[in-house]
Amino acid sequence: MSVLEQDSRRKTLLGEDGNALTMLLIFNAIIFVAVGFVKVLYLLNDRAEADFLKEIVSWIAVPAAADVFASRPWTLISYMFSHVSLWHFISNMLWLWGFGFILNDLAGSKKVVPLFLYGGLVGSVVFILTINLIPALRESVQVKSTLLGAGPALMAIAIGTTTFSPRYKIFPMINGGIPLWIFTAIFVAIHLATIGAGIGAAAAYVAAGAMGFVFVQQLKQGNDWGQWMSDFVNWLNDLFNPEKKHSPKTMKHQLFYKADQKPFERTPHITQQRVDELLDKIHQKGYFSLTDEEKDFLKKAAKEEL
Repeated sequence: MSVLEQDSRRKTLLGEDGNALTMLLIFNAIIFVAVGFVKVLYLLNDRAEADFLKEIVSWIAVPAAADVFASRPWTLISYMFSHVSLWHFISNMLWLWGFGFILNDLAGSKKVVPLFLYGGLVGSVVFILTINLIPALRESVQVKSTLLGAGPALMAIAIGTTTFSPRYKIFPMINGGIPLWIFTAIFVAIHLATIGAGIGAAAAYVAAGAMGFVFVQQLKQGNDWGQWMSDFVNWLNDLFNPEKKHSPKTMKHQLFYKADQKPFERTPHITQQRVDELLDKIHQKGYFSLTDEEKDFLKKAAKEEL
């Protein structure tokens, strides 16, 4: 079995320990089921769907009206995890799984959630500002519109993932693979086409995409805007698991492997343990965190089909 085949086998898509993407998908599913359950209760009690939208959905969706938003600030977060339509939920989760899985490979497993949250927050803020700062929109029916669903957050992940590696190949069995940027173009076209004439929503998607681009560009320069989130999660874990303290790591330590050998000392023999260590490193921090020596090591291991 080659290294790449082994790596694919080791990366369980669902249920893998420490897989932030899996947890994000599960959390979205739980919220969808909860909202759907409340909707069913409304329908069973002969309540109109309009009542459900007014009394429930309006409290989790981002309102365009500034005065309404002032009384519901939590919607900046709640809207990006909430879906009412089954098709809306399924399509968004499929895109999240696809782009998120690739982002895990490229940047490690700790970048999906921060990028998702940053994109969702920027999108919602721009949505409100666009409608309230443009007089023509503020005085139109759009001031009564709302923003709901993971669309802007997904736009940030899609653009961010493509910024990492636009030539990343998907489905290699099809004529050598299809570049990632083609799927991203399809994703952008579908989402911008389905929001219709909602200028505020369109601005939210564009702003979220720009957030994804800037996030990854900063990450490439060594500035991890999501590190504080990881540190906060580690701090919470330390409260309940004091025997497993997390030591703080700088970006330098995250991007370059700390080995016991000297920097240019070659490993005399290709061992399964060394391969496993490098595969774990790719999963946690991304392929680009490998040194040239480690990349060469994996290439040799692949040739020997270790």
